[in-house]
Amino acid sequence: MANDSQRWIGGVEPEARLLAATGAQILEIECLEQPTRLQSLIRAYRYDAAIRSQLETFRAQSGAQGPILFLGMGASLCAAHSGAVHLQSNGRPSFSVDAGEWLHYGQGVWNEAGFSVLLSASGESAELVELLKARKKEAAGIITNNVDSTCWKLANNHLPVLAGPEYGNATKTYTNTTAAAIVLASEIVGLRWYEDAERTASIYEDSLEKVFASRHEIEEFCRGAANLEVVGRGAGYGAAVMGALCIREMTGFRAAAHTGAGFKHGPNLDVDGTHVAMIFALGRAAQLGLKLADECIRRGGKVVLVSSEDGSASKNLLPIYLEAVPEPWEGITATLVAQALTLAMVERTGCRLPPRFHYGPMEQ
Repeated sequence: MANDSQRWIGGVEPEARLLAATGAQILEIECLEQPTRLQSLIRAYRYDAAIRSQLETFRAQSGAQGPILFLGMGASLCAAHSGAVHLQSNGRPSFSVDAGEWLHYGQGVWNEAGFSVLLSASGESAELVELLKARKKEAAGIITNNVDSTCWKLANNHLPVLAGPEYGNATKTYTNTTAAAIVLASEIVGLRWYEDAERTASIYEDSLEKVFASRHEIEEFCRGAANLEVVGRGAGYGAAVMGALCIREMTGFRAAAHTGAGFKHGPNLDVDGTHVAMIFALGRAAQLGLKLADECIRRGGKVVLVSSEDGSASKNLLPIYLEAVPEPWEGITATLVAQALTLAMVERTGCRLPPRFHYGPMEQ
């Protein structure tokens, strides 16, 4: 029993009410926890002496020549986009990279990077463990939700996600990992971040309540679609991939994610009446999102348009208002719409993915 208890996610046995909960109930509980967890991370990253010290170390390590890499997989790779985009927008070359691909194809050029940050909710992902073992004598940092993990022990520098144990889809961990990546990127280029983070957290809490209250309307609008594609740019692209992952993992419905340009020059060509696009028209490229929505509707498709502009609904258009947040924090707020749709879908048809209370085997 002792060995079993050590494998509880987060190392803590869940409350009885959680162990008895359905996948849909766990999804709702963990989505609703996100604002509190985000606010806790923001305070800790500003005031906690140990975390502040680690941020200073990361900043010093990142001074070497070469781009900064954010490496992750799944939801962690989605979270990496916001950090990389923030650095790019502020003059520092940076890229988000699939850790599984990098393990097998990128190590020969890894020395060209200035600094690497690995992201893993569990801290036990086989690919990231192997990457850290291969580079254990060199500077590499980890952002993880598990401070007792193998990755935490192998890395030279550490930042905690502080999301608490997570038993369903990556909701809390995506939100807090994205925030940690944005804060780290801000620290690296010497930008003030606390005011933007606090404003975002306030808007996020209010937006979650409003968007989730509209979830059944969103689900009804999307119901019957043969295709659902989630489209974003910049940090919003990370949110789009995360949104599609959430929908697919929890419902089994085949959602896919695209950049705005990637959608424009590919999938847009087969849009018809069976198609729904969820378009994040947010940030500096918001007008391109609005333009793409118009084009989808002209082709007969339906659009869930997520933007900071008020709009009027029609047969083929469902506007969802999200209050604007400073770039790149829309990487956090945009996912709320896909989460709300997912919750409404599993409430209606059942949850495909049961809650996961134990760490399973971590294999490539």
